[in-house]
Amino acid sequence: MMIKTSRPRPQDIRVDFKLIAQMIKPGSRVLDVGCASGTLLSYLVETNNVDGRGIELSQTGVNECVAKGLSVIQGDADKDLIDYPDRGFDYAILSQTLQATHRPKEVIEQLLRVGKKAIVSFPNFAHWRCRAYLAFKGRMPVTSSLDYDWYETPNIHFCTLLDFTALCAELDIKIEKSVIIDANGRVLKTQSLGKRANFFGMQCVFQLSL
Repeated sequence: MMIKTSRPRPQDIRVDFKLIAQMIKPGSRVLDVGCASGTLLSYLVETNNVDGRGIELSQTGVNECVAKGLSVIQGDADKDLIDYPDRGFDYAILSQTLQATHRPKEVIEQLLRVGKKAIVSFPNFAHWRCRAYLAFKGRMPVTSSLDYDWYETPNIHFCTLLDFTALCAELDIKIEKSVIIDANGRVLKTQSLGKRANFFGMQCVFQLSL
């Protein structure tokens, strides 16, 4: 039986959420890791009719998800994914959470054990605005996708698009799909995941498999 959730308002749906939804086949079994208040999970239930589950570190986030009728439990991506069975889900999603994990390499490996496919999105620390901020202000960047001061940020492992693709190559992970988003929330037209994408891409969304 599918759970009923409150319909997400259009203004709540970020462009990266919409791109993630486009990667997921209707009716799939989905695990959203670090699901926060459940906006993405609600959207996937509503638009893709998924059988959705979530794991969220903060109790406040869990409470908000449960209030929406979502099946979400409190847990830590760094520690608790190991408790999920192999290939228990069609997709395991890590949206804008990779940089906040303590062991991102192991978390990605766990995502691809738990899910037949993994979808990972993250802010690109090599975006030109971050480079300019450091170059001209000499301080840690604060941008729309990295919107914390350095002393308050939950982000502990910043990475760039090129760092991520290099890690995928190291782990023999196949990048099935990739979408790079610019500072205006538009999909960047590029033929490769090279220096241009790394310079102009503010956010990255990847669909991965083994």
